[in-house]
Amino acid sequence: MAIKKPQLRISEIVWMSFGFMGIQAGFGLQNGNASRILEDFGAHIHQLSWFWLVAPLTGMIVQPLTGYFSDKTWTRLGRRKPFFLAGTIICCLAIVALPNSGAWFAGKSALLFGAIFLALMDASINVAMEPFRALVADNLGEDQRTLGFSIQTFLIGIGAVLGSWLPWIMTHIFHVSNQAPHGFVPDNVVYSFYFGAVFFFACIMVTVLFAREYNPEEYAKYHSGAAKNSEQAGIMEIFRDFKRIPKTMMQLGLVQFFSWFGLFCMWVYTTKAVAQNAYGLPAIGAGYTGTDKLVFDTAGDWVGILFGVYNGVSALYALLLPRIVRKIGRKQTHAFSLVAGGIGLLSMFFITDPQTLMISMIGIGMAWASILAMPYAILAGSIPDGKMGIYMGIFNFFITIPQIISALILGPIVAGLFDNQAIQALVLAGIMMLLAAVGMLWVTDKETAEPALH
Repeated sequence: MAIKKPQLRISEIVWMSFGFMGIQAGFGLQNGNASRILEDFGAHIHQLSWFWLVAPLTGMIVQPLTGYFSDKTWTRLGRRKPFFLAGTIICCLAIVALPNSGAWFAGKSALLFGAIFLALMDASINVAMEPFRALVADNLGEDQRTLGFSIQTFLIGIGAVLGSWLPWIMTHIFHVSNQAPHGFVPDNVVYSFYFGAVFFFACIMVTVLFAREYNPEEYAKYHSGAAKNSEQAGIMEIFRDFKRIPKTMMQLGLVQFFSWFGLFCMWVYTTKAVAQNAYGLPAIGAGYTGTDKLVFDTAGDWVGILFGVYNGVSALYALLLPRIVRKIGRKQTHAFSLVAGGIGLLSMFFITDPQTLMISMIGIGMAWASILAMPYAILAGSIPDGKMGIYMGIFNFFITIPQIISALILGPIVAGLFDNQAIQALVLAGIMMLLAAVGMLWVTDKETAEPALH
């Protein structure tokens, strides 16, 4: 019989997830600038979602494998830490290379290598990221998991704010140019990626050096089923575990599908949508040139600010999640947050002033905080001992599949059905968030009391 895990101090929980702050700084740079960079290299609007397809495809393959092998890994460095470190080193190299594709290569080659570096960045981020969810679930008891995932979400928000705002900071504080001819990425974006890579690596090293992991003997003491599950060996175990997916995971899968379909729409098309809807650029399929290119670069910098705002809201809202959960429960908290996100996305259709778009980011930030915390807190209690890594990896399928479907169909929809009006993709994203909230009605949660954050 497993012994109850000891309560951890706030500082110990912070060190566990500190590296995630660096990961999310990299994601913030990617989410705010990848579409813009690819357009600079010659991508058309109907192709943007296809280039983003590499992210969920690599995640679908890499995350379950990373989860499986991290469940089986016991080294002097730790159980999950080797994967943090390996993924980070590769990802930092890709972060540096991505914005330089236009300078290193010409024409279609720049677009090709830009896509390759984006794929490498996504694959390695998945290697570094996936074990963080398992580490929190490994070390925290049921009564601290919402708190643990909320602190993780707070740190994610801080990192994402920095990553999203870096191009604006480079221009307005360090006076780095935010203009570049077609085919090249502005210097403020290039230098932001350099800084992001250094910050990413530094944050991961904090977790590697200061976070504690249970050794095999301690882990077995706190997880009664771990020894039994470890007897099943071989990569085929992944496929056997697919057949035993917990009921709660399947129910959350529907919610995750709509949530991440909406998020993918937002990340791919917000820059184009804001440029058209708030800055008055024409709804064309190809990249902008001349004066329109200067306006597009300005819009791109502002989207970074907007993304930073929603991530900042996410960080603050994450601190409130444990208290809200104590009042209304995890299911209701997540549903409420998703509704706020849906309203935020839909409101962007009606707002044509760039500054006022910050209001829309409030609801989006609430939804983002909850998406990063609540499903994992609900799921962790239904996962068998010794299977946290692999099932957290399998759960990623409910994130990657909607993004793959979205990537395949959104390009033709935006170019044809929406007549290149990217703002319509954000309306679709809002509808998806509202459907995700409805999906929470069918989720079964093993409710437990959660401590407030002190």
